[in-house]
Amino acid sequence: MSEIRNSDVAHVGPSPETETPGKQGYDPEGVEGRWYRFWEKRDLFRADEHSAAAPYCIVIPPPNVTGSLHMGHALNNTLQDILIRWHRMRGDSTLWMPGTDHAGIATQNVVERQLRQEGLTRDQIGRDAFVERVWKWRRESG
Repeated sequence: MSEIRNSDVAHVGPSPETETPGKQGYDPEGVEGRWYRFWEKRDLFRADEHSAAAPYCIVIPPPNVTGSLHMGHALNNTLQDILIRWHRMRGDSTLWMPGTDHAGIATQNVVERQLRQEGLTRDQIGRDAFVERVWKWRRESG
């Protein structure tokens, strides 16, 4: 991997103040809120489809919900965040779109398997009851 140089970084203006006057230690709510507003104001969460910059995109499903969330999910998302930020700093037109794709199917399969163990199908219990079972499973498994 190449070394990042100051000339590689897309300059988007001065960074927000990260110190919180009068507070001891790190204030995540204050600091992260200022950074979030900074990114939103400069439209950094969007990719410009007409940009001449090189495109870089990560389109991913949410963590598969076939079991409880674990540190592997956090690691995977952290690595994706690093890649997107790296490409954005290099001036690429970036888009990170988490939460898209197939994971709803995995959830449906888990809940349908539970129903089969009870001798039921989703058609037998109806849509509203099935959706409630999905939410119940989600609350229990994280």
